[in-house]
Amino acid sequence: MMLTSDEILKNLKEGNIVIYPFNLENLNPNSYDIRLGNTMLEYSDTLLDPFKQNNYEKLLAYKDDSGRRYWILEANKLYLSHTLEYTETLNLIPCLSGKSSLARLGLQIHMTAGFGNIGFKGYWTLEIKACQEIKLYAGMRIGQIYYTDPSGKIDKLYNGKYQGNNGVEASKTWIKE
Repeated sequence: MMLTSDEILKNLKEGNIVIYPFNLENLNPNSYDIRLGNTMLEYSDTLLDPFKQNNYEKLLAYKDDSGRRYWILEANKLYLSHTLEYTETLNLIPCLSGKSSLARLGLQIHMTAGFGNIGFKGYWTLEIKACQEIKLYAGMRIGQIYYTDPSGKIDKLYNGKYQGNNGVEASKTWIKE
């Protein structure tokens, strides 16, 4: 069962969910809007190999007249960024989804990795792809996180290679756990 806003707030108060920073205005009927972080990466290797460390570069951000930082993303390229919010989920299953308004502009914020594990602590890495050139701003609402109740006893918490990350993380498939 998916949690309602009331249940999300209850679990925040009980410490089962951590969202930092938290803004009540970002709470929806059954999800919480997450924002785009301040780092954007793109792979510099033209052929990506899951069994080796691939090279990437940090994209430089532009600033508009009001001082807002933004990036212009090319069509059909993979970019990596992260959520501005740090999250922890202790006894629920966190899931990430895009915003329908941005999807209508051809933006994907995750390729296939919208599913989180019980016990994850950190920033969500976003695998961003645009259907056509698009401008994205640091701090803008870019997706939503929602929570479901697991069925059965929780006997294992996530403790993988992305646990406790400090922002965007490139693929670590080449690292053995």
